[in-house]
Amino acid sequence: MSARYNINIFKFIYISVMEVRKVERISKALSDPSRIAILQQLKEKENCLYCHEISDFIDLTQPSISHHVKQLSDADLIVVDKEGRNVKYKLNESVLDEYVQFLNTLKV
Repeated sequence: MSARYNINIFKFIYISVMEVRKVERISKALSDPSRIAILQQLKEKENCLYCHEISDFIDLTQPSISHHVKQLSDADLIVVDKEGRNVKYKLNESVLDEYVQFLNTLKV
């Protein structure tokens, strides 16, 4: 069995594990600078960011912020945790790790 064949099997396994549609959703979510800024701020705030804090560092209307947060949530990049009237967001590092590993399989 050649090394090239083993690499192709490895790539197939990752494509199977991380579905193509999931990769597409994540890629789309990461394609916007505002969503990247939200993820960066989450990382800086030690993986905990409240909804009202997002408007402090992004100059967007509340409906726009909600749209961006929904895109990140739909892609499983963030986890939404409701605490009474407050909403807290956490970075889903395991999904990011899977995505990076998938991207690494695309290298020659």
